[in-house]
Amino acid sequence: MKIIDIQTKLVSFKRRKVFKIAFGTGSDRSSRIYTKVITDSGIYGLGEAAPAPLVTGETLDTVVAAIEFMKPFLIGMDPTDIAAIHEKMDKTLLFNPAAKAAVDVACYDIIGKKEGKAVHKLLGAKTDSLQTDITIGIDTIEEMTRECVERVNQGFRILKIKCGIDPNKDIEVLREIRKAVGDEIDLRIDINQGYDTETALRVLKEIAEFNISEAEQPLPFWDVHGMAEIKKLSPIPIMADESVHSPEQARIVCEHDACDIVNIKFMKCGGIYKALQISDIAKEFGKTCLVGCMSESKLAIAAAAAVVVAKDNIVSADLDSFFSFTDPEKGVTGGFEVDKDVITLSSGAGYGFNNYEF
Repeated sequence: MKIIDIQTKLVSFKRRKVFKIAFGTGSDRSSRIYTKVITDSGIYGLGEAAPAPLVTGETLDTVVAAIEFMKPFLIGMDPTDIAAIHEKMDKTLLFNPAAKAAVDVACYDIIGKKEGKAVHKLLGAKTDSLQTDITIGIDTIEEMTRECVERVNQGFRILKIKCGIDPNKDIEVLREIRKAVGDEIDLRIDINQGYDTETALRVLKEIAEFNISEAEQPLPFWDVHGMAEIKKLSPIPIMADESVHSPEQARIVCEHDACDIVNIKFMKCGGIYKALQISDIAKEFGKTCLVGCMSESKLAIAAAAAVVVAKDNIVSADLDSFFSFTDPEKGVTGGFEVDKDVITLSSGAGYGFNNYEF
């Protein structure tokens, strides 16, 4: 089996509301690059790139340019030889992880279709289902509290609260949310690099009484030593997100004991192949993992969910981005079903999509 063509297409989704985090405010639309890897056997695979300039260093245009640049080097290769595909991409183009993730995800889809198995089963999963959290963007205290109650009423049991702009407000909003949703709901926070070390330690100590299960990326991505200091003193487990883009960075963060949990995102690391490597490195150091997302549609979410259920040290998931779209079935249908906060993966070959927009 050989790759004979790689096609790309822009797919755009309407958001239910504008989403705000510590280092930026989004728009009311979310656009993605879908990728179709076509083989000489007639089997094709679908992938997705969700670039974020401040995280992956990519835009929609650069993703398309990167895939077009890599395409001549990938044509003629066996898409089922994932190690060789990544070696070729990395020797052809530096960085560009979202573009590489789109190719990677499509190649795993091809492998599943060739073998007649679901991707998560190929990866060794013993279950088809997982629970995801739901993310609450930065807004007024009243609006964030209202949205948390609404999400709990919809059946979500894990809330991830965005913080990092105003530390004092962060404390107050968490106090109000805990009072509003009760003690049975899991509250997590994501600071998105918004604090310095002193502020982070002050806030984490003050909010410990609200039973916060984890605090994500309190410091700038480059400050691994500061993250290690916070991890040592924090009453709340620390998660590394933007500090870990690759297996090599995962090893550095783990060697410095700069976190308790590693957030794996396909768009940061380049897809399934390297996500599995990051999980193994974290396990080597006794760390657990979460698989997160960056505004992906159902296509890439299905691939990410396959990794969650396949690895025993991946203990939680933040795969909620498609919930924010008014038209989540646009682009692809199938792949998985949702019941409240539980995602159940399709048993179909590959990712089990039964329709696609190309």
